Amino acid sequence: MTRQARVLTAAILTLAVLAAVAVTSVSGKRDREVRRVPVNLNETLTNAVSDTSALDGFDKIVKEYMTYWGLKGVSLSVMRNDSLLFAKGYGVADKDVPMGPGHILRMASVSKLVTAVGIMVLQERGQLTLKDRVFGPGGILDDSIYNAAISDSLYYKITVEDLLRHKAGFSKKGGDPMFSTRWIMMQNRWREVPSKERLTVVQLKRPLAFEPGTWQDYSNYGYLALSMVIEKLSGMSYEEFIQENVLHPAGCVNFKMAGNYYADKHPDEVRYYVQKDDEPVEEFNNSGRKVTRSYGGNNVSGLLGAGAWVGSTPELALLVASIDGRPEVPDIISEESVRAMTEYFDPDTFSLGWNDTKPTGEWTRTGTFAGTSALVKYFPDGECWVFITNTSTYKGPGLAKFTTELFEKLRASYSGKFPLRNLFYAD
Repeated sequence: MTRQARVLTAAILTLAVLAAVAVTSVSGKRDREVRRVPVNLNETLTNAVSDTSALDGFDKIVKEYMTYWGLKGVSLSVMRNDSLLFAKGYGVADKDVPMGPGHILRMASVSKLVTAVGIMVLQERGQLTLKDRVFGPGGILDDSIYNAAISDSLYYKITVEDLLRHKAGFSKKGGDPMFSTRWIMMQNRWREVPSKERLTVVQLKRPLAFEPGTWQDYSNYGYLALSMVIEKLSGMSYEEFIQENVLHPAGCVNFKMAGNYYADKHPDEVRYYVQKDDEPVEEFNNSGRKVTRSYGGNNVSGLLGAGAWVGSTPELALLVASIDGRPEVPDIISEESVRAMTEYFDPDTFSLGWNDTKPTGEWTRTGTFAGTSALVKYFPDGECWVFITNTSTYKGPGLAKFTTELFEKLRASYSGKFPLRNLFYAD
């Protein structure tokens, strides 16, 4: 199928999906009015809606956790069986502005879950399979500039699934290309920040660390490549495709792509803080300036589907409700796709988009970089806790372990005390 034909097919399928969402059905599975999802959860919800007076001691535990780890602000949402029970902000979003459930925050690698859903949508539409080759002649990204750059024939073996599961053969031993912009510019004597296309050429000139599919090594670049796969097959920008075909169908209307600097922040986006002893770093664009690590230390916007989304915890919970296989909130992907994303193989195999899915039904997705730490934890009993902070700690990705312990402590005392309601709905 030619690229023009793929674009036309994608456009037709997109219109069909939008029409299906708008039509009133008897079951209500695809009807937004029947689902009653608010137009914008970030405008509907306030801290007052999740009054914790009936949850004696709940706020105290959260605030003690924040004090211990030096967190300026936290957004926390709790969902059970696709019903949003709790959504509240703690601390500050920006200087003297209190954090609320409607504030949006960088979610770092939780963005990979969003990207994986986009890939499953394309597969359901017949535009790719997980076994499709990505690079080289006949691959999805078979552009001549990429074919000419390939230095290792193992690249020809990389599949879409290998990228999703971090099994493509990429290694961070020579530096993670997504967080080595300044060094790449220096090595190549470039004055401009490399585009994703130019960065891909740099990556393709490197040998792979292992044969694709035989091992795994967590790769941010792999999800940038998946973002480019989405663009190539849809004929749309990554952001546009995800907004129209993943987020909006799920009812998530206020996800945005991150900027690199405070001046680029979106309305209702928080300020990002680093730990007190974090020294200024060289700006990612090799300007020679020293900057706060969370604002200019890395090319956050350049991560695309590897880590560039910002959103609120209630909308992130709604997205999870739309891909969890439960009937209360209609899913935007098929039961087969849900099973594929959450299938457990062994402790050494990443799930599709999720960090880890256990045979018990517990699913985990984490995300961390300067100025933020995010955790989505879906428990076997159908409860899902979503936590994002606007402050990084010296623990880095390790903070997720302690946030999980916080969840377990709060669940033990308060799971049965949340009001029986569903804040996803306006009434």
